[in-house]
This record gives sequence, structure tokens and C-alpha cells, in this order.
Amino acid sequence: MQESVIYQDILQKGDKQGEERTIIRQLNRRFGEIDSSLIERIRVLSVEKLDDLAEALLDFSQISDLVAWLDEQKS
Repeated sequence: MQESVIYQDILQKGDKQGEERTIIRQLNRRFGEIDSSLIERIRVLSVEKLDDLAEALLDFSQISDLVAWLDEQKS
């Protein structure tokens, strides 16, 4: 069962949701409650981009750094 494509998909979705939740909590703690539009932009990121964001947010000093980072991901 653990080799099943469906099982692996469920695990990956759970991991992604957990990572999203952690990143959003960290951003809220650092900058206060962040705007829901930013949360939605975070939720559409791939797992790889979430990993990049988790590392990048350590260098953010203001919420505009997050906005700039998210804008760069569109390019």
C-alpha cells in the first residue's frame, strides 16, 4: 500500500499542508497577522518553492520582503 500512487499523493499533500502551516505561523509571529491574499499566494507554491521560502524568510526584515520574494517567483 505504501508504494501506491494514491497513498504517496496523500502523503505529499499532507507534507505540503504542514509546511505551508509552519511557514505561515512563522511569518505571523515575525510580522503580525499577514494578509489573506499573501497566504493564498503561499498556498499555491510547489513543495520546492515552499522549501525555498522557508529558507528565504530567515532574511526577511519586513513584510515587503515577502511580497518581493513572491513576485520574483512569478518570473
